[in-house]
Amino acid sequence: MSYDRARQLLQDELRHLTTINQSRRPWHMPIVAALTISFPVFVGAYFGALPSGIKASLGAMVILNTPLVGKLGDRIVTLMAWGFAMAFCFALGLITQQLPFLRLPVFALLAFGMVMFGRYYQQAPPAGLFILMAAAIALFIPVPLEHLFVATGMVMLGSGFAIAMALLYSLFLVATRPISPKPELSYRPDTISESLIITLFVIVALSLAIALKMSNPYWAAVSCFIILQGIHLRSMWIKQFHRLLGTMIGMLLAGWLLSLGLGIWGVAVAILAMMICIESMIDRHYAIAVIFITPLTIFIAEYGSGLPVLAAHSQAIINARLIDTALGCVVGLAGGWVIHSSKLQAPFQKIEAYLLAKFS
Repeated sequence: MSYDRARQLLQDELRHLTTINQSRRPWHMPIVAALTISFPVFVGAYFGALPSGIKASLGAMVILNTPLVGKLGDRIVTLMAWGFAMAFCFALGLITQQLPFLRLPVFALLAFGMVMFGRYYQQAPPAGLFILMAAAIALFIPVPLEHLFVATGMVMLGSGFAIAMALLYSLFLVATRPISPKPELSYRPDTISESLIITLFVIVALSLAIALKMSNPYWAAVSCFIILQGIHLRSMWIKQFHRLLGTMIGMLLAGWLLSLGLGIWGVAVAILAMMICIESMIDRHYAIAVIFITPLTIFIAEYGSGLPVLAAHSQAIINARLIDTALGCVVGLAGGWVIHSSKLQAPFQKIEAYLLAKFS
């Protein structure tokens, strides 16, 4: 019996790994998103300011939060809220970078806010993922305090450009597709308790990465957050397996790209190509998408820092990112067990009940 169950489990995992799902998004959305996100990089390359262009492209990632339901005004207002959150979190991360002892508490508040906002407003993935990633990167990339306003301004410009593109794209969608009603907003049970659990484990992942003196500790927190976005424990396990497998293959791709010693135009073209691949596959096959997400995030962190990226250091970068990802996945799966255990979740539910009784 145990042999049959093990064989069935293996067959199920292989089926998940080899199945390409049908996309639920318009076919042209990946193209629009990739062009919007990569355009600031090309502008930065043209003016010889690649790091600024990459920071702007980070802000432009809010286009991925464009709602596909509701009236036009609701869609743009939602996107503007995400754009404000992106600029605010990035700026706060840069400020907190000057006070290292505040990194964990500030990041905890931002993570809790992003989770709560995304869950209450029923935002589809990526929800607050890239906003949280922007805040995490800002906590650790070397940006002098006197460059804070310039760096934040680049992110705001990218967000503004993305909102303008999203407006045009939303006008096209509204004109060519029937408008689906926006779901009614109401508080769902366990929103606060689950948000607290997710925040706790994201902070645990970040704390462990800092304690272990990892070169890019923020990626452990981001990886943990990605895993905890799974709805069911099984989906968390599948996403973790896909993420680890995709990351390992993505590391080979990243190492090859870094070894080429790309110029600024080569970096811009590579980011555009990776964005098209990611957005085309993100809801079709997560592992394939992660193959390209891995080098993309490395490019954003390394080339966006303004420091020279040497091909000789590519292997060290790859090794560090693999360890960060593995740590985040392990902590994220542990958080998933807590979320889906009524006994372990009980203390957090008591906190939720107290807060609702206190402030309702």
